[in-house]
Amino acid sequence: MKPDIKKLRVLVVDDSALMRKLIPQMLEADPSIEVVGTAMDGTFCLKKIEELQPHVVTLDLQMPGMNGIDTLKEIMRRHPLPVIVVSSHSTEGASVTFKALGLGAFDFVTKPQDASAHMADTAAELIAKIKAAAECKIVRPATLRGAPAPPEKISSGKSAPPPSKLVAIGISTGGPQALEFLLAQLPPDFPGTIVVVQHMPEGFTDMFARRLDELCSLRVKEAQSGDTLQAGRVLICPGSRHIKVKRLTMGDVVVLNEDARVNGHRPSVDVLFHSVAEEFGSQAVAALMTGMGDDGAEGLGAVKKAGGMTIAQSEESCVVFGMPKAAIERGYATRVVALDGLSATLQALCVRAEGHGETGGAGKAFRAGR
Repeated sequence: MKPDIKKLRVLVVDDSALMRKLIPQMLEADPSIEVVGTAMDGTFCLKKIEELQPHVVTLDLQMPGMNGIDTLKEIMRRHPLPVIVVSSHSTEGASVTFKALGLGAFDFVTKPQDASAHMADTAAELIAKIKAAAECKIVRPATLRGAPAPPEKISSGKSAPPPSKLVAIGISTGGPQALEFLLAQLPPDFPGTIVVVQHMPEGFTDMFARRLDELCSLRVKEAQSGDTLQAGRVLICPGSRHIKVKRLTMGDVVVLNEDARVNGHRPSVDVLFHSVAEEFGSQAVAALMTGMGDDGAEGLGAVKKAGGMTIAQSEESCVVFGMPKAAIERGYATRVVALDGLSATLQALCVRAEGHGETGGAGKAFRAGR
């Protein structure tokens, strides 16, 4: 039970003396946050949680002694608190960060590579995530498990059929676990193609896509400009790039760019959704899932106006209800669906019309005029 006080109590855990100084300085610039203590390793962290009763813990994963992963396991076992991982930009840092998210960490931020240039951005991101973490219910990893082992993938290539529909997904905080759960439930012969914008920094999305590819029967990859839209394929937008879809005579593709941030994000869900509305209209399904803020809400409205199906994840199944809530409140969500029902919904919406004497007809409809 949280103490009845106004300020959010934060414990900072990091083996770097510099970070134990910088992170409290960043956080205490916000009057609603109080850093109640710091710890240099996992053993001290667990002791200070008992003594100081923080609302949120920031946790470095690469520490001597009891490392961050072991510390996180103990926090979740003894004191199930929201934990925000403070991760390095390295490949090793990305790998252990995804492991932490799977164990129940709320979210992560990356340590600024150039502290002087990016400290303000890191501070704003960390403060926003701490506030979101303090307000949300903890979704334990067990609630996102239970999907069967994925069957063998259907091989791709020139023979891959055109998709029945384009599914565009926008997602942020809580997204890695939610996407793992959703994609693992979709069959290898899923007839749609899926394009995902997950708010995530550069250097993490490739590993995220590889992880998803290992865990599900669909073919998942980090998107590159010119990648074709194929049935059973999932394209993850790279960090620090925007993604759009484009209909071309030779085939439908995704295109990446480095335009300015939209809604404070690159990639932005709104950028994807607006292009989906313009290019695919009624042949599109757009879904806004768990995440902070309102990125994607107006884009979802554009898809709805263009005749596409629009979906918002239900509040009770979201880690953070911000993005779906914004779309629902503006009247842009045609359906509100819980996470465990989203797979069946997408399969029903993307089913081909082969039972009506139109073998291949869905593909033709997908390729129909702009």
